[in-house]
Amino acid sequence: MIKIESKKNKFTYNVYHVTKAFYPKEDIVQTVDEKQEPLVKIHLPEGTCFSLAPEECVQTEDVQEEKRNVTKKVYQFLSKQTGQELAWGMLTGVRPTKLVMQKIDQGMSKEEIFEFLKEQYCVGDKKAQIAYEIACREKALLDQLDCKNGYSLYAGIPFCPSICSYCSFSSSPIAEWKDQVDRYLDAMIKELKATAKLMQGKTLDTVYIGGGTPTTLEADQLDRLLGTIRENFDLEHVLEFTVEAGRPDSITREKLEVIRKYPVTRISVNPQTMQQKTLDLVGRKHTVEDVEQIFHLARELGFDNINMDLIAGLPGEDAADMQDTLEKIEKLHPDSLTVHALAIKRAAKFGQEGRTMDPGTEITQMVEAAAASAERMGLVPYYLYRQKNIAGNFENVGYAEQDKAGVYNILIMEERQTIIACGAGSTTKLVLPEKIKTSSGKETNLIRVENVKNIIEYIDRIDEMIERKKVLFEKN
Repeated sequence: MIKIESKKNKFTYNVYHVTKAFYPKEDIVQTVDEKQEPLVKIHLPEGTCFSLAPEECVQTEDVQEEKRNVTKKVYQFLSKQTGQELAWGMLTGVRPTKLVMQKIDQGMSKEEIFEFLKEQYCVGDKKAQIAYEIACREKALLDQLDCKNGYSLYAGIPFCPSICSYCSFSSSPIAEWKDQVDRYLDAMIKELKATAKLMQGKTLDTVYIGGGTPTTLEADQLDRLLGTIRENFDLEHVLEFTVEAGRPDSITREKLEVIRKYPVTRISVNPQTMQQKTLDLVGRKHTVEDVEQIFHLARELGFDNINMDLIAGLPGEDAADMQDTLEKIEKLHPDSLTVHALAIKRAAKFGQEGRTMDPGTEITQMVEAAAASAERMGLVPYYLYRQKNIAGNFENVGYAEQDKAGVYNILIMEERQTIIACGAGSTTKLVLPEKIKTSSGKETNLIRVENVKNIIEYIDRIDEMIERKKVLFEKN
């Protein structure tokens, strides 16, 4: 066990995550004691103790700079102690490309950005390079949008055929909610119609139907949802309309034919792995053959922009399993491929069982093999994000053909445009033209308003969810 003692609460987040990145298998206990003299004390399992005195850090009134100084000292100590460096250095945030894009907008050159990442965050050249390349591609796509006057729409379906043991998303088994799905749709359609009125005069750029698994809806329910969006929103300028079909065991020809009736431009067929032993282990109720059949059926019906998701580091898999999966995926040749490094969260079954991932060379080989596979298919990295507790301090990367990049994915990561979200557990993000000061004193141009996660509460409190949005947009 590792014990971290901080003088101020503001140090705890970064210090915890940097320490966890070096010691992923260790439990960490944190305390805050404003009376202690050191800014941070860390007690490591092998008996080593690190203590950071105030005079060892540059004194500054800038809170962010102060936190960065403390984190850097901790990082340097742990790096020396373990004999390793983290590819992303001391960056703990989920959006490294957002930081890079800010520097591009400020007029920094590539060389200056690399130096900034290395000096301020100890980021290695390899990760700096991929972050820079992706930020440039994202910027080119975002420049096509009117981020100030436009917006994106998200509609969430919080149901899945079954719950994967690594998943912590807000979703529920469809079998347990069959008698409530129509009531849920009634509520969400009410919210969608109210949202359409609220956003009149604004340009809708992207639509994303996610979850959960939207194709757990029956064909007529899916038809009702998509029909509501077409009837109430102006889709004339929409660049991208995604339905995350996701689980192959939820997709049928009839449902795909319903989706084809509408101006949907992009779907997902997500296997996560093409190893049957792993699919069975993690609770996915479909076969490798199901994935292949559904993919070919989607192509047959005319879908020309199909994404597939894979996870590196699933339990029991090694680099050879990943290579076999990638060979099967290459034969299908999706238009985009998103590769996730497994993140074990407390809410997921694996997290509750206390399982952790070995962040060793196996994960490295898997991630590198996926990048090579994407390159062979002519797919280039277009977006990147990281998660807490991600295996091996890696990242999730989206690869796509040049004209098939997921615009909505970029908008979620870069937070440059307002996204209106409907459905249980969804979060609306309002992007303001100028920064404001919050009640906590923090300056931001992003305001979030969340819908309740509980499905029954969402249904019963739908008028409250609608009113929240109305108040938010009337004030801003």
